[in-house]
Amino acid sequence: MKLATLCYVIDENQNKTLMLHRVKKENDMHEGKWNGLGGKFEAGESPEDCVIREIKEESGLDIHNPILKGFITFPAFDGFDDWYVFVYKVTEYSGELIESNEGNLEWIDSDKLLDLPLWDGDKIFIPWIFQEKIFSAKFIYKDGKLVSHDICFY
Repeated sequence: MKLATLCYVIDENQNKTLMLHRVKKENDMHEGKWNGLGGKFEAGESPEDCVIREIKEESGLDIHNPILKGFITFPAFDGFDDWYVFVYKVTEYSGELIESNEGNLEWIDSDKLLDLPLWDGDKIFIPWIFQEKIFSAKFIYKDGKLVSHDICFY
């Protein structure tokens, strides 16, 4: 079992979302895809600790007041482990972007996010980030293809 965070940093003034184009790591299961930022928990971290640390490491930004938008279960996503992911959005941040060793960071028009090469499940849940509800979802992939999903909204 892997615990992780996924965060969408949003510039509400410009209607843009910070995305990571995964093109730098060798043997990256996300290679060529665009993702929000985030990663695996370290020992003793809360979801908020993890998302704050991961955004700082991957982007150089200090985020403030992360907003929990949902929780996603990905059974055997990498072929082995179940991934449990806390999904956040952030509209308050400071600092300057750095060069990420995970990929290329880019501010994307928020209304163009679904035009990017994304995981199929991301195309389903990204619009929920911008809504005033919390979700719990399960996305089942087989050989990199989405085969089913379930959602509950709160």
